Amino acid sequence: MFKKRNNKTQILNFKIKTVIFGVCFFLIGISSYAQCAMCRAALSGDENKAKAAAVNDGIVYLMIIPYVLVGALGYYIYRMKKKKQ
Repeated sequence: MFKKRNNKTQILNFKIKTVIFGVCFFLIGISSYAQCAMCRAALSGDENKAKAAAVNDGIVYLMIIPYVLVGALGYYIYRMKKKKQ
């Protein structure tokens, strides 16, 4: 009734899905140089440009940590599943 896929096709599909997910994962972070409303109000003006840049960098730094942890966990799970096969 249904044809079984061979192992090469399954591996190729998995690699394609992984690449697409990876590209989407990194493109989401590109527009992350935004501030909350309170930070923007406190840091607006010409005299606070260095502080505003530092706050933006801090926000991005704090945002990257969870992505790295989830990515490491995903890689660990991937390696575990690959060992079982």
